[in-house]
Amino acid sequence: MNHRLIMSAGLALCASPAFALNIVLSNDDGLTSNLKALYDELKAAGHSVIVSVPCSPQSGRSSAIVMYSTTIIVPDNDKTQIDAEKGCHNGAAPVGAPAVGPFTKTGYTGGDFNYVHGTPVMSLMYGLDVLAPARWGKAPDLVLSGPNEGQNVGKLVINSGTIGNAQFAAGRGLPAIALSAGANSTDNNTLASPVSRTVAQLTARLLATLQAKAGAGPLLPAGVALNVNFPDTPAANASWAFARQGTYDTYNLKFNSGAPWGLSGSAPGAATAEQAEDEALLYKTKVAVTAMQVGYEQRPAAQQWLRLRLRDLFAQ
Repeated sequence: MNHRLIMSAGLALCASPAFALNIVLSNDDGLTSNLKALYDELKAAGHSVIVSVPCSPQSGRSSAIVMYSTTIIVPDNDKTQIDAEKGCHNGAAPVGAPAVGPFTKTGYTGGDFNYVHGTPVMSLMYGLDVLAPARWGKAPDLVLSGPNEGQNVGKLVINSGTIGNAQFAAGRGLPAIALSAGANSTDNNTLASPVSRTVAQLTARLLATLQAKAGAGPLLPAGVALNVNFPDTPAANASWAFARQGTYDTYNLKFNSGAPWGLSGSAPGAATAEQAEDEALLYKTKVAVTAMQVGYEQRPAAQQWLRLRLRDLFAQ
């Protein structure tokens, strides 16, 4: 009888949110279908979630630390995006609302959803420095950035606000994962793309796997963040692949040579044999998972090369 009670208690413990994580969820797109789907999935899994995202889409801002206004949302900065929607993306908050605060959009006012009229890292810092201590009295167990509306692979990762958030969190010693889906996951009409739902379910599977392997230890090793890229149309049983942050250039970005000034892209060239594990290739058919270092420090071999090459200079 006692044995059965112990087993029952153990099963109840596993079924309860005993393995629940305190998660700060940010991105560089603001209120999106991907954000809503992932929030819903994380909550259903028993996790405690704080959303803290930029007021308006902020792709390409990398790790920029900028507030567009410090008192209320105004269209003077970030004008095109704010003017077009008369406030934050998809109605999260209107022009004239406080520059930082909870969503005012119906259905998102329970306190979990928050915005910052600034860059992605500014919104993440609000979640880490203000919202997390107020709710949990400590830093979160995990930072998730995304899922982005478009993959972040290859050379482009240094420009990505999604990656910038993950790097910033990892730099603070927090487990951090950047997530990116296809551009076809965008749904600004109903915020209910079926792609978003599948990506959210796959993300929950990834977290459960990491938790099971970590046990009582850290979710990720110190100094390691993950970059996860999903196929455009992922299946619920999608395959997963180890991937490298390689050199294959999916976007081949260039500056336009004439008006209108801006970015242009072209079709990438053929991949080399050495690029077989590049995330920029693997995400086409599988969920590509890449381990990122924090910041730009090189590997020990390259560090030793630098020590030797400039040892005379360093000795002065």
